[in-house]
Amino acid sequence: MSDSSSIQWAEVFSFKSILFLILGTLFAVIAIKGFMIPNHFLDGGCIGMAILIHEIFHIDISLPLLLLNIPFIFLGYKKIGKTFAVQSTIAVLLTILFLNVINIPTITTDKILIAVFGGVFIGLGIGFVIRAGGVIDGLEVVADYTHKKAGLSTGEIILAINTAIFLTAAFILGIEKAMYSILTYFTAIQVSKYVVDGFEEYTALTIVSSMSEEVKSIIVNDFSKAISVYKGERGYLPGSFEIAEDCDIIVAVATRLELFKLKKAIFKLDPKAFLYVQSIKEVRGGLVKRIRNH
Repeated sequence: MSDSSSIQWAEVFSFKSILFLILGTLFAVIAIKGFMIPNHFLDGGCIGMAILIHEIFHIDISLPLLLLNIPFIFLGYKKIGKTFAVQSTIAVLLTILFLNVINIPTITTDKILIAVFGGVFIGLGIGFVIRAGGVIDGLEVVADYTHKKAGLSTGEIILAINTAIFLTAAFILGIEKAMYSILTYFTAIQVSKYVVDGFEEYTALTIVSSMSEEVKSIIVNDFSKAISVYKGERGYLPGSFEIAEDCDIIVAVATRLELFKLKKAIFKLDPKAFLYVQSIKEVRGGLVKRIRNH
């Protein structure tokens, strides 16, 4: 078994990783130079802080972008591994290189278009770099480390840091620019999520029904989905707590694109079925990959 802390050079220099790194950094540079800097808009995280420093002190954005990323690359090396640190270093250096050698004119001055498409491009950039195995905005790495020291959740720390960025932006650039920058930030979050997870992000569908055999048949035979079945109990309702019976708890993994039709078919069969959906970060093994390719 290989040491998890060793550098996987084949992974670092694979065609897929290099392609994603180049695409990601190019998209980020288009967002920064074509939308944000010319119009004094910000993003959250390290990129937002770098743009804010550029706005306050009028220095080249490359310097703060590099200096702000050094701590999270170091923490990423300690917490995640050498390969992650190398990928992140390459991504940051590529971003700085493209910022200095690629001339991108101001694409638009319309505030809504800046907020939306600036967020789209920065989200694409962040997402593709994550797909390559690194990051160009390591705020979450820093936040996770601080979480263990301060006792706050990672989400709370990220929210606190970004709130400070946008409040500073409101003071220096004005309330309106800060509000549009928040819109840019949330657009970037959603786009990067789609790039990382894909439009076929998997979800777990859990169903409890009095018609469990028919539900199993629909999922397996009509939708060609594999299922897992747990033995449980149903009942214990308010007003009839003493009434309960054995039942099958059915779990199926589906993509978001399949979810609507699957739920519709189940509720058509049993309108009283109890059903809930959970997001899944990763799925491996079983029939998932084979079925997905159809």
